[in-house]
Amino acid sequence: MNEVFLDDDRIITETGLDARIARIVAPSLEGLGYRLVRVRVTAQNGCTVQIMAERPDGTLNVEDCEAISHAVSPALDVDDPISKAYHLEVSSPGIDRPLVRREDFERWSGHEAKLETAIPIDGRRRWRGIILGVDGDNVHLRLAELGAEKVHVPLGELSDARLVLTDALVEQSLKAGKKTAMN
Repeated sequence: MNEVFLDDDRIITETGLDARIARIVAPSLEGLGYRLVRVRVTAQNGCTVQIMAERPDGTLNVEDCEAISHAVSPALDVDDPISKAYHLEVSSPGIDRPLVRREDFERWSGHEAKLETAIPIDGRRRWRGIILGVDGDNVHLRLAELGAEKVHVPLGELSDARLVLTDALVEQSLKAGKKTAMN
């Protein structure tokens, strides 16, 4: 039996309409063995509902996107959270992915990330640096612009976090893709 990972372990979650849609689609994703990364509703092409999801190993292929789309469409049709026509877009988080779980910060330790907090911490809300790891309730970063100063940002105060596209990140992603293709 496949272990299903519940989405209540996300530390960065949606608000408003995005949160309502996340609550609607999460059970379908979990039932198929996927994890919700993020939901966003945008004005792109009139209205677009973007669902980012992944397998527990962090991958997602075209067939997965198709399966997710077929599973969540009926749930969205029944609950009908959007009163107008919309486009449903299902995708992987991508290389410069959002970091929404504690384990995302652990997994991507050593890579550069941009973080934003809901409230100012030490006089600032935006942080950019190399992820050094997670300890207790904090993510540790080494900030390049401050002479390699190390900072501790509380996970509970994060409002947004994502990897920064770098050569090292692309190289690691390519290696992981080759490894997956070989299995």
